[in-house]
Amino acid sequence: MAEAGLAEAVAAVVREAGALAMDRWRTDFRRWDKAPGDPVSEVDLAIDAMLRARLSALLPDAGWLSEETVDEPARLACARVWVVDPIDGTRDYIRGRDGWCVSVALVEDGQPVIGVLDAPARGEVWMATAGGGATRNGVVLRASSRGALAGARVPTNALPKADRDFATVAKPNSIALRIAMVAADEVDLVATLRWGNEWDIAAAALIASEAHARVSDALGAPLAFNKADPHEFGVLVSAPAIHAAAVARLAKRARAATGG
Repeated sequence: MAEAGLAEAVAAVVREAGALAMDRWRTDFRRWDKAPGDPVSEVDLAIDAMLRARLSALLPDAGWLSEETVDEPARLACARVWVVDPIDGTRDYIRGRDGWCVSVALVEDGQPVIGVLDAPARGEVWMATAGGGATRNGVVLRASSRGALAGARVPTNALPKADRDFATVAKPNSIALRIAMVAADEVDLVATLRWGNEWDIAAAALIASEAHARVSDALGAPLAFNKADPHEFGVLVSAPAIHAAAVARLAKRARAATGG
């Protein structure tokens, strides 16, 4: 299947998954904690199973990495791997808030080549292909041209004292949506200083980079996907001109968080 045709087929599957999630949103469904502070619901699991069946039918030779599936080391031998979060932002989903999405990326040789976020509660479908640009609801995206770190818009509930020169923007629970907001020039900077998961960021990282944002881990290093240990230390996504300054500002905190 040609890459453009494959991207459209993936988007159709992800939209179907989003519709299934939307049907159960704000209804009574079973939910529990996988670990303290790590919620999941029966809807997450149902969407995960649906996505695996449908996406595997598109590319039978592709591996699988998902938040809600036991990791299978066989994926490491695959040139192409689906990297999936069936509901990114489960806390918002459970609480009836709109800051969640279905996130699907196709990773090839360690880098995303297709990324789709479906956020039906917000009426948003985000798409990107490697070298093909990024869109939201069909509108081409371009990250901010901001040149100064001071005054940068960040999606957060509160700012630490050292960052009070930033401007706050409403924060969805989904990290994928927060990253996508950089692509849409709705925020200038998203940064996390903790270990995270590839499935949270793979699709959104491609959307941001195709909108000409700069994307790295919290220390400024490039991201890679389908690793044996599918985790990254943080993510830093920003308008291109402020990325180096953001890395420099966060460097001491990042080193402290990693014990370095």
